[in-house]
Parts: sequence; C-alpha cells; structure tokens
Amino acid sequence: MLNKYSGLTSKDNISTEHRNYLKKIHNRNTLITVTRVLLLIFFLVLWEIAGLMKWIDPFLISQPTRMVKVLFKLYNEGTLFHHIWVTCMETVVGFVAGTLLGTAIAIILWWSEFICKVLDPYLVVLNSLPKTALIPVLIFWIGNGQPAIITTAIFVSVVVTIMSVLIGFQEVDEDKKKLLYVFGATKLQILHKVILPSSVPNIISTLKINVGLSWVGVIVGEFLVAREGLGFLIVYGGQVAQLDMVMMSIIILSIAAYMMYIIVSYIEKYYMKWKQ
Repeated sequence: MLNKYSGLTSKDNISTEHRNYLKKIHNRNTLITVTRVLLLIFFLVLWEIAGLMKWIDPFLISQPTRMVKVLFKLYNEGTLFHHIWVTCMETVVGFVAGTLLGTAIAIILWWSEFICKVLDPYLVVLNSLPKTALIPVLIFWIGNGQPAIITTAIFVSVVVTIMSVLIGFQEVDEDKKKLLYVFGATKLQILHKVILPSSVPNIISTLKINVGLSWVGVIVGEFLVAREGLGFLIVYGGQVAQLDMVMMSIIILSIAAYMMYIIVSYIEKYYMKWKQ
C-alpha cells in the first residue's frame, strides 16, 4: 500500500539498519536449520559406515540401510501405516483426554478450597509415584485392548496436568480477582475473565509436558497388551531377534513425537501472535 504523503511503500519506510537486522536473523535461522540437517546426515552416514567397517555389531545396533529394508518390507505387507496410525491415534486421544480431564479437575479444586485441601496430599503422592508401576493394575481392571492403552496414557498425564494447571490458577494476580469481587463479579465470571486467560501460557507449557507423557503411557501400554502399534513392533522385534525392526520403530516414534511437539509449539506461537 502506497504511503499517502510520500508515495513510498511500507518496505521503503523500513530503515536500512532494521532491514539488515531482519536479514541477519533470517540468515542465522537458515544456518541453524542447515546445520541441524547436516548433523543428522553425518550421524546416519557415520552409523552406516561403522556397521560396514564392523566398528559396531549391525545385529545389535542395526544400520540405516537395514532399517530402511524393514520399513519397505512392512510397507509392502500393508501394515506399516496401520501400526503408525494405531499408536498415533491412541496417543492423541490420551493426550487430549488427559489434558481436558486434568484441567477440569484443576478448575474444581480451584473452585472449592475445601476439596483442594482434602485432596492435596493425595495428589502429591500420586505425582511422586511412578505411574508405570500402576499400569499393570489398570490393565487388569480394564482389560486388554485400546481402552486400556488410552486409559494408561490418560493416567500418566492427568496428575501432572492437574498440579501444573492448578498452580497456574493459584498464581494469578490476587489484586485482579479482588477488583472483580469489588465490582460484584461472580466466581464463574472471574474464572472466565481472569483465571483461564491468565493461565493459557501455563496450560500450553503443560501441553508440551503431556506430549512426552502421553507417548510413554501408550508405548508402555502397548508393550503389555497390544497386538498392533509401534510398541507392539518393538516388543515383537525383540522377541524374534529382529533388532532392525526395533530400531526402525524407535526412529518412527521419535519423528512422530517431535511432530506432535511442533504442533503444540505452533499453537503457542499462534496464541502469542493473537494476544499481541
């Protein structure tokens, strides 16, 4: 759009120093991305060479080419994307349900100080307890199959969500809440207008934590009861001594978990832009 007075475009109005600064940031980000890619390529090439030169035992540690062969084998059998889909679906459902359930419980605890004080020591114990220790019990109660695996993912993440979100609620500026009380606001209005908006960054941070916890819950659940999914492939590969399948499944898990984390980061980035 032309400037009304000078006839210059907005780009022309940017100072040379500002333009150079933006260019410097762009070049730095490009350099970081290229370095990351080159580092990954170097690692894969070194891994392959180490296997060919027998610096490592390919049977125990595998090689990139061996993993690619297993990848194409599963693809040709028509099972590769099915296993990936099953694990990703279970993780996303557990992630979303765990976050929503934990946030809802945190709201209840914030709403009732009496309930919060009663349940506080139990939450501390559950948060300190290794969640995976109770997974066999959950599976015994619920049974085999996807419901048990999804419940496992929810259980692993829900306690952390409750405590993180509740702490965020309690750290909201007291003066803001008192001001609304003075003007006759109800507790529901305070929750809607102050508590939840102020706690969004804290909730997003909790989402990032839950990404890893949800994957842990799903994979542990699949280790125990699944007949499909990436966790099943890891267990099956270990049982039949196909460590190429194990390593390939771990690599796919890493990529999927990273992509899920990136999605949460984009949500955070979008929220920060919208807030501004």
